[in-house]
Amino acid sequence: ADQLGVHPEALRVWVRQAETDAGDRPGTTSGDADRIAALEREVRELRRANQILKSAASFFAAELDRPSR
Repeated sequence: ADQLGVHPEALRVWVRQAETDAGDRPGTTSGDADRIAALEREVRELRRANQILKSAASFFAAELDRPSR
């Protein structure tokens, strides 16, 4: 760590992640973690879009129920 100019704990974390990515240690690989994060972002976006669509549907349904002039 001193030779690289980084904190020893940072180096330890990097080594553990490299071992996990190589399959030498159990855990979530970097690729899997990236994919999970992307899927979680997509789920949030889809839930937000669904909420917007539900709000729009209820707004237009209320417009249809109102008597026209």
